[in-house]
Amino acid sequence: MKLTPTHIRSARRHLRAADAVMRSMIDAVGPYTLRFEEDRFGLLVRSIVSQQISTIAARAIRKRLLELAGSEGLTAANLSRLTTEELRSVGLSSQKASYVADLASRVNDGTVDLQRIGRLSDERVVEVLTQVKGIGRWTAQMFLIFSLGRPDVFPHDDLGVRTAIRDRYGLADLPDKKTSHAIAAPWRPFASVASWYCWRTLDLARNTETVAKGYPS
Repeated sequence: MKLTPTHIRSARRHLRAADAVMRSMIDAVGPYTLRFEEDRFGLLVRSIVSQQISTIAARAIRKRLLELAGSEGLTAANLSRLTTEELRSVGLSSQKASYVADLASRVNDGTVDLQRIGRLSDERVVEVLTQVKGIGRWTAQMFLIFSLGRPDVFPHDDLGVRTAIRDRYGLADLPDKKTSHAIAAPWRPFASVASWYCWRTLDLARNTETVAKGYPS
């Protein structure tokens, strides 16, 4: 199921009624404004490029990658024709170049079918995507939230979500998995929406717009 405006209204009502702290976050942030990313392949490439580097560096690499891709654009078929040396020329590390090449190859040959992946369950999507080098569970969960619009994904390992939980629920330290899931239990079946409000709460504190309308770029 993909979140629709009706689901989002239901999610906000549920979260406000189920959790007083989440209600205060919703009041502070306002409407849920996330627009789901239609370019599924592009989102996965961005997620690989952005790993463990600054936002500015990631944007610069993506710009050069788009220039390298040329008029045919950032597609699996197009990137499959590039060598790892060519991918490295835009600033990707050897490891990330191999990750992008593996993603492009698997999408191009249908091993990872991004056209039909939306028909799969959340857990099956994770299983399919984590076949790709450089894509772990967290990246797959971001894909579920930001591209497929799944309503009940809780990325308990995400630093932003854990930081918001620590700050807003009055914890001394970042919560572990057990604590995170206990706090998130009332958010079900709309944990994705609640997670977005966690990220936006941090944005407000930092005066940024990181996830206001889409996947962080």
